[in-house]
Amino acid sequence: MSPVSTAVVTGGNRGIGYAVAQELARQGCRVVIVARDEKRGEAARSALAAAGGPDAALVAGDLSSLSGVRSTAEALLASCPRIDALVHNAGVWPTHPVRGEDGLEQAFVTNHLAPFLLNHLLEPRLVSSRARVVQVSAALYVRGRVDLQRTPTGADFHPLRTYADTKLCNLLLVPLFTRRWNDAGVRINAAHPGVIRTGLGDRDGVPGRLLKAVKLLWKPPRAGAAPIVRLAHGEAAAELTGRYFHVHREKPLAPMARDAELAQRVWAQALELTGLQQTPPPSPRHVA
Repeated sequence: MSPVSTAVVTGGNRGIGYAVAQELARQGCRVVIVARDEKRGEAARSALAAAGGPDAALVAGDLSSLSGVRSTAEALLASCPRIDALVHNAGVWPTHPVRGEDGLEQAFVTNHLAPFLLNHLLEPRLVSSRARVVQVSAALYVRGRVDLQRTPTGADFHPLRTYADTKLCNLLLVPLFTRRWNDAGVRINAAHPGVIRTGLGDRDGVPGRLLKAVKLLWKPPRAGAAPIVRLAHGEAAAELTGRYFHVHREKPLAPMARDAELAQRVWAQALELTGLQQTPPPSPRHVA
């Protein structure tokens, strides 16, 4: 009998992440939710378990600090004999710069460095399972520009562009991970889930209330989950790698996300900031 597929979903306790976890569980996967808020994470895990299917699990992990990412990776390696799918869904969209214990801006760590570091720390498990990795992206990446001297610390913080910067960083590195893992059978793809009604980007005050009113017209989380689940577990996407999807449609990346020189620099900086072994980045091969 084939083993039950294990799918790790960061930020899987709410919004699109929870909708992804629900659908993967419905399809028979053992889902492991990574959530910063342990209470909310346990509520989500309990709800998944109550719906039947393979047992759901929770790893409480704060991905806004590098030490938190490392602790999360240790917990995942200890509790997951295999990882068949890793969905990088956790993300923040702050209204002002917040520097964490690393001296780095919160969105830069959570949205960019955390997936990068998790990919490396979980790599042995991903390789042994020939896993699929899905980076949840955003079409707003086209507004990113990434100043490698200022963006990491929030010195050039902007409420919209900083979020776009982190999503651009994600996409710049997809081709490098594609090359790194090509011979190992690990597949990595990115997807923009669409304009979805979640709590991401919520604000206080009048602007926040207006945004929430507008969001009532947006699609529900389950709609945003569909393209992510397809890449993480769908049979038709089993051999896809290095691709970018705008919802369900594969789409070429904009020029700034195909900048091979910038991709190499972003990779090298991420290695330095995360304290990983200083090895040269893979030669870029932009499949998307």
